Amino acid sequence: MAKIVSNFFISLDGVTESPDQWHFPYFNDEMGAAVEAGVQNAAAFLMGRKLYEEWSAYWPTADMDEDFAKFINNAQKYVVSNTLEKADWNNTTVVSGDVVARLREIKEQTDGDIQMSGSATTVRWLLANGLLDELNLLVHPIAVGHGRRLFEDTPTHPLKLVKSETFQTGVLNLTYVPDAG
Repeated sequence: MAKIVSNFFISLDGVTESPDQWHFPYFNDEMGAAVEAGVQNAAAFLMGRKLYEEWSAYWPTADMDEDFAKFINNAQKYVVSNTLEKADWNNTTVVSGDVVARLREIKEQTDGDIQMSGSATTVRWLLANGLLDELNLLVHPIAVGHGRRLFEDTPTHPLKLVKSETFQTGVLNLTYVPDAG
């Protein structure tokens, strides 16, 4: 049975929006290895409609020499959306209707992790519905001061820290799981 694992670049003040504007000065070999480990464990990739629309417009025509382009273009992809009518990107399935039941079926039928990157709204929804199994945060030592945050106007969700590591750049690599109490 698969786990749904979410991954975020996040600032100290909780911002996940537009990491391209603040993340890159902190990227090093340690972070690259952490990101690569997640990709290696991925059996599929899950995303919300907005991320699907952004990535499906970019990655199919990206330079195929990039490792992530090869991975994401060939990976099984699931898009959580009740408004997206069709998905033309290779190996993509739209998950709609009773999304909770459908995602439980997908988890049962999948060997390996179902990875996510971005899609903060989807992660909040997954947590609220008991579907998120792991939350990986690469916390950058910067306060961005503006932008969408991972948790905005959400109910309380207790989490348990199960792994932590500090990179030479000061980035914290934190892994949380839902804490049932």
